[in-house]
Amino acid sequence: MKIRLWPRSLIGQLVFAVALMLFVAQAINFALLVRGQKQQTLAHGGGMAVARIIDAVDRDRRGDFRGAPDPRRSAHDERENPRKLVISDRPVAVPTGAVRLPELSDYVADLLNEADMQAQAVDAWALPQRPRLRPNFPGRTVIVSAKIDNRYIAVRSRIQTGGNRLQGFLVWQTLSLYLLLLIPIMVIAWRAAAPLRDLTRAARSNPALRDATPIEEEGPSDVRDLIIAFNAYRGRIATMLSDKDRMLGAVGHDLRTPLASLRVRVEQVDDDALRDKMVASIEEMAAMLTDILALARSGAGTEAREPVALRGLVEELAADYRERGKDVTVAAAADAAVMARPLLLRRALRNLIDNAATYGVCARLSVERAAGEVRIIVSDDGPGLTDEQIRTLIEPFARGEGSRNRATGGSGLGLSIARDIAEGEGGTLTLVNRADCGLDAVMALPTAT
Repeated sequence: MKIRLWPRSLIGQLVFAVALMLFVAQAINFALLVRGQKQQTLAHGGGMAVARIIDAVDRDRRGDFRGAPDPRRSAHDERENPRKLVISDRPVAVPTGAVRLPELSDYVADLLNEADMQAQAVDAWALPQRPRLRPNFPGRTVIVSAKIDNRYIAVRSRIQTGGNRLQGFLVWQTLSLYLLLLIPIMVIAWRAAAPLRDLTRAARSNPALRDATPIEEEGPSDVRDLIIAFNAYRGRIATMLSDKDRMLGAVGHDLRTPLASLRVRVEQVDDDALRDKMVASIEEMAAMLTDILALARSGAGTEAREPVALRGLVEELAADYRERGKDVTVAAAADAAVMARPLLLRRALRNLIDNAATYGVCARLSVERAAGEVRIIVSDDGPGLTDEQIRTLIEPFARGEGSRNRATGGSGLGLSIARDIAEGEGGTLTLVNRADCGLDAVMALPTAT
């Protein structure tokens, strides 16, 4: 299963991008704050320790510790009587459980070098946490030992603690930024995406339906400009389709008139064989003209949509074909209705039945209910079609039989007319090979509400 991290919608992409950038920015901010806090901690604890070490070295060099308790007492005594300052010729014993702090050691060594105190070795340890006797005095006690002039000087200092407080502050800061930025961005993106969704629905609609109602111009200026351009574009399409219908009407009238006149004159030909051939040619031309006009006008016309009961329709069509000697039956028909133009729907189904009866030996009609749609299936027992034939046969003038003789087929417009009628009614037409044998022509139409 492929996981898609990048959202598809405009709102999702904007929110995801802003959230990701905020996360990156907060991560950088967190790293800088942690580093700054660490530097502050080192400066506080290390600076105090360096000041005490320098003071102890100066006083030791002046002999100010004469008469004081012997600083060279054993490490055991020092652990029992801890003091802030220890001067000894031996390394300071580290208490049990102390944690070495190499960063503090390096920081103290650098400060001592800057103060011209050449330290041969510097070590630092953090003592184990103990219950605080003074709640207002936070931090941990550390021991810093420096070897200067072959003498070990150990002092005590404190380093601040409070990383959890910093993390909590960053969490609340991040949540606040998300609320302050993402909510306005989501509102702006929704305001821009709402008219785009309306524009998408309008663009997906069938232009043959002649629905040229302008989309309301709303949203940002860029989106409004796009909607204005789309409305003008759709208006030009509607005008072109209307001009096409008028032109086709004129062509159909102008061609049918001379064909009818020619048919009358052909009847005066004495040669019966020649007259029959001429009449057949004229009828073929008239039938082809009818198909072409039907294809061009499949989405137009003034016929109103109305609920059509499909069970009664398919039974009526099957009975009509059986009266003409065609093997057309109703396999199964559910009680379902669709909103459609009855004459166009009847013509589409007749085209499918004609193809099944001509090329597939017989035709079986069935009506099935599906989610939100009704499927009218015309099945045959023919050899089926290849994938290439299925792709090409629904195009105008494409035929499964290679010749152009109407005795062996039609003009190649039947499936194209049926497809355009189905799409004009808001549905689809698909051709599917059955597993056993034969072909199913499936017209799916929206259920009547």
